[in-house]
This record gives sequence, C-alpha cells and structure tokens, in this order.
Amino acid sequence: MLHRPMITQFDEYMIHQTAEPVTQPEPSDRNFYDRYWFNGYSRDGDCTFEVGFGLYPNRLVMDAHLTVVLDGRQHAFHASRRAPHERAEMNVGPLRIEIVEALRQVRVRLDHNETGISADLTFVARTAPHQEPRNVMYDDGRLIMNTTRYTQMGNWKGQVSASGTRVDVDPARWPGTRDRSWGVRPVGEPEAGAPGKLTTEPGVYWVWCPLLFDEFSTQFGTFEDRDGTATQLSAHLLPVYDSPDDIPSGDDPGTELIQTASHRVHWKPGTRCPERAEFDLLRPGGESLHIELEPMIRLHLLGIGYQHPEWGHAIWKGEEVIAGESWSLDDMDLLDYKHIHVHNICRARLGDLEGIGTLETICFGRHDPSGFKELLDGA
Repeated sequence: MLHRPMITQFDEYMIHQTAEPVTQPEPSDRNFYDRYWFNGYSRDGDCTFEVGFGLYPNRLVMDAHLTVVLDGRQHAFHASRRAPHERAEMNVGPLRIEIVEALRQVRVRLDHNETGISADLTFVARTAPHQEPRNVMYDDGRLIMNTTRYTQMGNWKGQVSASGTRVDVDPARWPGTRDRSWGVRPVGEPEAGAPGKLTTEPGVYWVWCPLLFDEFSTQFGTFEDRDGTATQLSAHLLPVYDSPDDIPSGDDPGTELIQTASHRVHWKPGTRCPERAEFDLLRPGGESLHIELEPMIRLHLLGIGYQHPEWGHAIWKGEEVIAGESWSLDDMDLLDYKHIHVHNICRARLGDLEGIGTLETICFGRHDPSGFKELLDGA
C-alpha cells in the first residue's frame, strides 16, 4: 500500500519549494532536520540559559531542551516525542515555541513540570537575521552535511526558574542570540556500514562568536582543518536597532562583509576550554578592529543534547518522554568527550567600547595552532 505525505494546514500557504506536501522534505536523507536554538545571558555574567528545539521528519522525532546555569550549577530539561504532521505544532511535552512576529519576536514557554525547571521567555530582535555561509561536508564522497543557518541578536524578557530559584529576565540587562538552521547533518543513532574516511583521524575545530555592542554586532565563524587552514571562514558587522520595528525587511543594507578575519584562542592549561580569546577584523574601509574576550560564565552544550549519551538529537525515546538533570560546573572533567563543546559568555573589549556575547568552541583531535596532538589532550 502506498502511503502518501499528508496534507496539513501549511499547505494552504504559497510556501512550497518542491512538488511534495510540506510534511515531506525534498531530501530523503534520514538526517534532514529543522532546528531552533536560543541563548540569553545577564550582563553581569551570573546566569545564562539556552534552548534547543529540533524536528527530524525522516526519523519521525521532535525533541526539545532548556538548560540554565545558575550559582555554579547547570540544570537541564530534556523532552522528546514522535514528530507531529502539523508543522504549526511546535511543542514537546511542557515546552513550546511560539512565533509572535516572524523574524522579530519569538516566545519560549516551559510550563511547570516534574524537573523543577520552567520558563516564560520572549526574544525581541535587535538585528536583522544574518544568513551565514552554507555548511557543506563530504565523507568519502557522501554528502553528510548541507545546512543553511541564520543568526540574530536581541534582548530577552520574562523569567526562568531552576531548583527553586526564579530569575527575572529584564530586557535592559539580558541580551542574547538565536539561530535557525535546517538541512542535513549527522544526528540520531549511527548508521550501519563501513566507516568513512573521517574516522581515520577524527577531529573538528569550530569557533563561532556573535558579539553585541551598543550600535553594532560582529559575527564570526570558522572551521579549520588539523593544520589550522580555514575550510570555512566568515565575519560580518551588522547594525543594531533599539526597536524591532526599525529593523529593515530582507537583507540589511548596513551589513558589512569583513575583508579579512583572524582569531586566537588561549586555552586553559590542561583543557580544551578557552581562558580568553582575540579577534582581528578588517573592515572594508581599512579600519582594523581588535577585540579581546574575557569569559564570565560557562555552559556545556551537553545540556541541550550535543554529545549527550542519552538525550542526543533525534534519538527515539518514545511517544512522549521528559527528564531533568543537574551537575556542578566545578566537578566536570573538561577533557571528557561529552564536555568539550562549550559556550562561554564573554565580556568583549574593542578599544574603549565594551560588549558582550558568546564564544563557542569545539575542538576534537589534532589542531597544530593550538598545540593539540591527540584526540583529547589538553593545552
């Protein structure tokens, strides 16, 4: 019997890009995904939170995570369900995403539940959505990554609670970042078959850094190979607006492509966790921007599913399941594979200007500029 893709309410809109209904992605690759990510952080560096929400239609899974760092501990909420047919149904258990105004305001709600973690948070944009370069990767001739992503800076309002402590989130002191990405990337249970060539000397080096200053945002991202050669590198400067109503529709004409960009991460001895970092960006007019980053608070992406042994992205957990966990940041082994992928909320200095933002690092394997020689040796 032929099972055709289901017609749903989004098929009413003129949004189709293929001859299939919206429920059927064009690529049949089981690793196709569609994902939201958000973070927020207090300007004094005493608290940060992140949200991940993913749909994996060819794996029939939808999952969601919310994690909070507060008073030296990281708390995490995880949830998973069978993927709904209706794309407007963006909830997993008590966690839901609501588009208040597309590309301007997004609300994240985590209702009270058995984990003790809850939130009601609204992201209000301060920059236009910035489309990053396409991320494409092959393994022995097979396409394993082909994604589109945009990033946006903004402020948060609302509240978040964990372990009996409620934090009021005031937009005057709570900036943050969000991204939207979709396409194909490795997720879910490993596939069978012979190992690809990437397993011969496994490794990845990725540094990503969106920063918010009063009147502009800088955005940087790079993949490097084991020798330190950039296989992907981009940097831009975007205007920042006081109100989402002032943000231009479409591409922001004030966006600047940085002509050359370089970075240096100074690693904490014995770890692969940043102690500080520097960026040098050359604007089109010839002005050089030297930015120094000082980490204030650390969050492990294990809390939203990355490298998680039980709550990894797109893992089938059941029709609807939730769980919570908590750990002390001081007790974490920073060379444990699960803990390598980190976000550090950093104070940024550019001459007399002070900003704030996220420094994302993930480094497995050899990376000659960092002095790493093995899969998980420390600095």
